[in-house]
Amino acid sequence: MAPARIIEEVDWTSPLYEPAAYDGPPRNLEHINQLDFDPSLQPKEYHLQGTHPDSIILFLDVEILECTGKLPYRGDVLIKGERFASVGRVEGVEELKKNPKVRVFNGRGRTLIPGLGDAHTHLSWNGGDLDRLGELGVEEHTLLTARSAACYIDSGYTMCFGAAAAKERLDIVIRDAINAGDIPGPRYLANGKEMARRDGELVAGITAFADGPDEMREVIRHHVGLGVDNIKLSMSGEEITEIRSAQDCYFTDEESAACVDEAHKAGKRLCAHARARDSVKMCVRHGIDVIYHASYIDQEGMDMLEEKKVKHIVAPGINWLIATLNDAGAFGYHKEKAEQVGYKKELDHAIRGLREMHRRGIVVLPGGDYGFAWTPHGTYARDLAHFKNLLGFTSHEALIAATYGVAKLFMRSHEMGQLKASNFADCVLVDGRPLEEIEVLQDHDKLNIIVINGRVHKAGRKEYVAPPVAGQDGNSHPIVPDMDFPEVKKDMQKSY
Repeated sequence: MAPARIIEEVDWTSPLYEPAAYDGPPRNLEHINQLDFDPSLQPKEYHLQGTHPDSIILFLDVEILECTGKLPYRGDVLIKGERFASVGRVEGVEELKKNPKVRVFNGRGRTLIPGLGDAHTHLSWNGGDLDRLGELGVEEHTLLTARSAACYIDSGYTMCFGAAAAKERLDIVIRDAINAGDIPGPRYLANGKEMARRDGELVAGITAFADGPDEMREVIRHHVGLGVDNIKLSMSGEEITEIRSAQDCYFTDEESAACVDEAHKAGKRLCAHARARDSVKMCVRHGIDVIYHASYIDQEGMDMLEEKKVKHIVAPGINWLIATLNDAGAFGYHKEKAEQVGYKKELDHAIRGLREMHRRGIVVLPGGDYGFAWTPHGTYARDLAHFKNLLGFTSHEALIAATYGVAKLFMRSHEMGQLKASNFADCVLVDGRPLEEIEVLQDHDKLNIIVINGRVHKAGRKEYVAPPVAGQDGNSHPIVPDMDFPEVKKDMQKSY
């Protein structure tokens, strides 16, 4: 264990430092474009089953937010089969409107955005007692994990990058069931149990243990054999444990190097729980691709990360820190306790560090640690508001990070993450203006239509049955009250 207490102060760690206000074109688009993971690490390009090749969907009169950097504009969008056929201007739109085989949605100026993405997903976290999660029976746990997957797509999320599962095959089984069309869920890259040293685990029941380079290689080979897409290392502590500080690093350089060598030889990328100063540096030094948290990054680590920023993304999971400090009291973990163990200090340092990363063009993506009691499933879009309100992102930059940025993390940005002809048709029709009020994405009632792979996952009755217009059909239609059928919400959709 290497103690890594922060002692120095540089400009961006000072409480007096504030990034300059900005209201121009999205700055992070260029840096996301420059990400360059080694082609040998390309995940398997999974195919989502269940979309009929002859399916045609037409969105009329929508505010199109492409997430390509262009400002929103009014237009139409045509989907054929799994992919967008036209975005903005649709040829022969009048004939398509008359075609009974075309499913027509009238946008009425609502905003169409790409499907959202989460860069740090735990489908198998249960929203309750994480310490006992490993005791849950595999059958019950599989159902719970499937329920979480459905909650992501219900929330407008069509891409999720797995960041550890509570049992070694849970992510894999759910990923395969989603791809087969058997259960609803997002496009998914699966992880296994997170790997930790025996003196460095966060939750023993959901951990794969390994000490030393050789045993860590064995655990990685085991997970590769299971069929994971990503492999998670638990390199630093977490203050809520009260025995493993977020400023302590439990891995050695030799262990980190061995993990990267073994995983990359198998074509798998690594992600790491790396809050500590030294764990962040190890990630950069040895090439761990996805850095989670990075709360206590120091000046040297920031410079190292900036130098190699095309090979790494940072997914801070910032909502965990905010919610643990401010919301956990309702569940018995009071704010005074959270401050005492160090969560306010960590949040303050993390916010300043993430602002500096954004300023330097280091790619920071939203998502992380949803599935705890005070970070419940279904509230994933909180991250986007935090990016705007705390980290110096504009709303447009936060949306680009959550769409095109996660597609780049999937190494499939050429066909995902933007509203472009030939891209996979993953999109959400939002009753609102996300660039003016990004918080609208947290309101499930405002996510009127959700489409994944050209297949409608959600659309209310009013999207299919337009109310009658005065004089229509010689006024022969009956007068029908303008009301919807009562909606029964799932538990995971309540009160968010």
